[in-house]
Amino acid sequence: MSGIDVGEELGARAAQASALALLRIRSRALAVAILPAAVAVVLFAADAQGHLAGPAWDAVRWTVLGVAVAVLLVTVLVAVSVARARPAMSPTVPVPEEGAPDLYRLVRDLADRLDVPAPSAVALTPDCDSWLEDRTHRALRKGPGAALRKGPGASAGSAEAVDAAPVLVVGSPFLWWMRVAELRAVLAPVVAGTGPSAHPDIAAARRFVRGLDAAIADAAAPGRGPVRGAPLAFAGWVARLLLRACRGHAAEMERCVAAAASMRAQTVDYGLRIAAQEQVGLAYAGWDRLLTRVALPAWRMGRWPSRLDAGVVSALTELSRRDRLADGFALRLGERPACDLLEEPGVADEAASLLAARLFHGGPAESGPGWAPVDWQQYPDEVVDRKWRSEAARLHRVLDTLGVPRASAADPAVPTLARVMEHLSGPGGPGEALAAGIGAAVAREEAGAPVHGGPEQSGPGYGGAADDPLDLWGPGPLPLFPLQPPRTGTELLADHVAAMVCCAAVDTAGAAPGLDWLDGPALLVGGERRADLAAPVLSLVEDGDPDPLLNWLAEVGVRSDKPVRLV
Repeated sequence: MSGIDVGEELGARAAQASALALLRIRSRALAVAILPAAVAVVLFAADAQGHLAGPAWDAVRWTVLGVAVAVLLVTVLVAVSVARARPAMSPTVPVPEEGAPDLYRLVRDLADRLDVPAPSAVALTPDCDSWLEDRTHRALRKGPGAALRKGPGASAGSAEAVDAAPVLVVGSPFLWWMRVAELRAVLAPVVAGTGPSAHPDIAAARRFVRGLDAAIADAAAPGRGPVRGAPLAFAGWVARLLLRACRGHAAEMERCVAAAASMRAQTVDYGLRIAAQEQVGLAYAGWDRLLTRVALPAWRMGRWPSRLDAGVVSALTELSRRDRLADGFALRLGERPACDLLEEPGVADEAASLLAARLFHGGPAESGPGWAPVDWQQYPDEVVDRKWRSEAARLHRVLDTLGVPRASAADPAVPTLARVMEHLSGPGGPGEALAAGIGAAVAREEAGAPVHGGPEQSGPGYGGAADDPLDLWGPGPLPLFPLQPPRTGTELLADHVAAMVCCAAVDTAGAAPGLDWLDGPALLVGGERRADLAAPVLSLVEDGDPDPLLNWLAEVGVRSDKPVRLV
């Protein structure tokens, strides 16, 4: 037996030992619950045989019986609450087998090589991670999902076994950035986890822990009346006690399961997996930069980029060019991308992009007049230009509220950059009042935004109106994972002044809005990006010094006294 086999066996046994410890906690809790009933049975049996007779023992017997009945009723209440509580399911985009036969074939072949059960289905998540998710709870089995069957003639028993297997959740950026061989190497330790998941003790322990967690979440859900809320609160309290006792064993079990799966996966593409892990880190960096710098401004403007995953490739290609790694990446990008495993990668990308907008920004579930998809080719005009002009318009509205006079004597209604600069460079620290006014205006607009909800709208074969990925997550408010903390008043003011400068550059100096894959909205002057605007703007906003910005405007050829078109 090799060292890998020994390590895997030790990890599996340690995981089973932790699972048995969890099941013993469940058994002890049940034993405590039925103890009064057992005592009552003993007392009544003794009375039937002529022992423990007398009025005192009769009172004890009936008292113990009453306690036993009450404890059993409470036990049934807690057990039903735990059994009926719906575990949270990660929001994902389901990928049916007919929509990705090559991907299913890759996962099935990988499971055969690892000698583990194949996952029951594949789903995409707009994140740089991959995992197995148990969806055997009856409330989680309504959605569509094709099983990774061994063949068309699978029996009913094998179909039940497949349904019991976990779902493989794959990060959608991986499919676009990674090559097919890299994806196989990265998924190997994840798929290997289906082996320990199939062990009955580990599966039972996981169901027990997930049930306790779901019961706690169900008890904490708002909107419960006192009649229904009190029993659920008590059940949640009991579940919280049990979960606290299980925490150490559950963590150790999952650690041992991961170790055993990693040891088993070493037999498949181990050398390539080391190199592929570097691509995982790159994909995460590019995805985070794309969401925070590129997608977030579009979401705030009521537009959602419909090709986020394809944008990761452009962002990482630009990163490699700037870091002088283009030669190595060019050779790698010549291989077959993993997104070719999908029949319609564009449809899957659009569905994952809309889900990302909902998770990270709280956008609506379907497109509408104020929430429309945008292609990367339309991004400069639909997002960047509109963002600059809407922020410039908000800046002038706040100046009007503060009673700041217009800078143009010929036409007082014309908005100009000079008005902003003269106000911020004046005495008395006028920037603080302006920053507070802009912050209040932004807060009012966000508070007046419509409540997002409704069914998920995605492409055919990747979920539909009746399959909202967030239905099974829970009643938590959107966004579930905010990308950035709220901006301060100074940051908002700097953004608005920069937007006003960009509008003036576009209208008076022939500049153009553009897209930088790593930094988002960009100002193009003569076809080249100008990335040196932030420092002069901060000097004006924070110090009231207009000279750096005046020098910048003179260099670019911007006329601050000329009118600017606003939204």
